[in-house]
Amino acid sequence: MASVPDFGNAKWRKSSTSDSGGCVEVAYADGFIGVRDTKDHGAGPVLTFNRHEWTAFLEGVGNREFTLDELSK
Repeated sequence: MASVPDFGNAKWRKSSTSDSGGCVEVAYADGFIGVRDTKDHGAGPVLTFNRHEWTAFLEGVGNREFTLDELSK
């Protein structure tokens, strides 16, 4: 069984372009990247990715594979 990362003391960051209605935050802990909804940071879930998964996702974003137009096809 893989260990569960502890994001309790992680430094969470959100985009400078986030607005009051649609913010997510990311953090790094124990070799994993966590993503959470800013407004649910106390009790909400954290999506967790390893470095390989996160890198693949960011490359897809950079290649514009996840735009709303592409996702709605």
